[in-house]
Amino acid sequence: MSSRQSARVFMGVTLLLFTAGWAANHFASSLVIIRDQQGVPSLLVNAAFGIYAIGMLPCLLLGGVFADRFGPRFIVLTGGIISALGNLLMLFMHEGAWLLAGRFIVGIGVGLVVSAGTAWAGHVRGASGVTLAGIILTLGFAVGPIATSLIGASTANIALLFAVSVAFSAIAVVAGLVLGDAPRVPIHGSSGNSPSQDRSLGKALAVSLPMALWVFSCITTSVVILSARAAGHIDIPILLPALSSGLAFGSGLVMQYLGRKFSWGRKSGTAGAISAALGFAVAAFGGNDLTVAQFILAALLLGSAYGLCLREGLVGINTYVPLAKHGTGIGIYYVFTYFGFAFPFIFELLDPFVGVSAPLAFIALLAVGSAALRAVQIRRGYLV
Repeated sequence: MSSRQSARVFMGVTLLLFTAGWAANHFASSLVIIRDQQGVPSLLVNAAFGIYAIGMLPCLLLGGVFADRFGPRFIVLTGGIISALGNLLMLFMHEGAWLLAGRFIVGIGVGLVVSAGTAWAGHVRGASGVTLAGIILTLGFAVGPIATSLIGASTANIALLFAVSVAFSAIAVVAGLVLGDAPRVPIHGSSGNSPSQDRSLGKALAVSLPMALWVFSCITTSVVILSARAAGHIDIPILLPALSSGLAFGSGLVMQYLGRKFSWGRKSGTAGAISAALGFAVAAFGGNDLTVAQFILAALLLGSAYGLCLREGLVGINTYVPLAKHGTGIGIYYVFTYFGFAFPFIFELLDPFVGVSAPLAFIALLAVGSAALRAVQIRRGYLV
């Protein structure tokens, strides 16, 4: 297959990943509009945000396993259709149990797309394709809530918010069908091709999972928790999810780009975990009434942690996982990253008992522990 045709195939893969990120995360802004216009309780809205992860987690793993066994293209296209159906359900019914059902279905579809789509990107472009997949997915996560906030600020039509996502997902699926597939290329880590004796799924996960904990936990904290706690200082609270998404995902994209451009080493993982600890600490210090300055600082720190830790985790999988289990390794890694989507719901439950700051302070200490673990791995020569 020519390089031009491979580029077209990769364009289809990235479009599917981008729209999956949009389909998943535009709800961060939609939930604010639904809560304000429909009078849906905050606990139910946060539960809808979190139930998406319950649908996603097993499908992240299954998507990777099935990609290894059957090839990723069919799995990704199936996931794109399912995520569109979930948003289509919420287009017509966005109250109560229907809201939970729609988000659960979206989680199933996005889970398949994220793990199998990342593996597919690696098949087409090797290790650079996997890291680019993380960047494209991040763009989808970022643009979705920003665009939704802007649409919501100009119209009271909640259905329109979901219609846009459905339309984009449908376009991506059609593009994936039309543009076809490409032969698999070798996948190497950023440090070159690790000898086969150094490759094992266990080592890949030991390197990657300490980074996985600080991927979406940082994003959900920024977009959902920080937005709610800074609302009293902003004249148009509906725009806060867009602002926090722009700050967090923007800084994450910059870090991913710089890491890819300059081939940052393993210490960037330590820096990512430290950045997460600082971001959670700022959020804990601000408590239930974050100032604008605290909001911005915490969002930038948490976003930087997201970008650094996502890239480091994927690089670790590429470097150490056996090639026959590449999709499986990506799936397991992403399962652990998505535990962070439970944070808003957990913090909402803990609030009456321990307040708003204690859980964030505890999470900051855990992030310090991850940074220390990565530093020990580097010092003892565990990493290439």
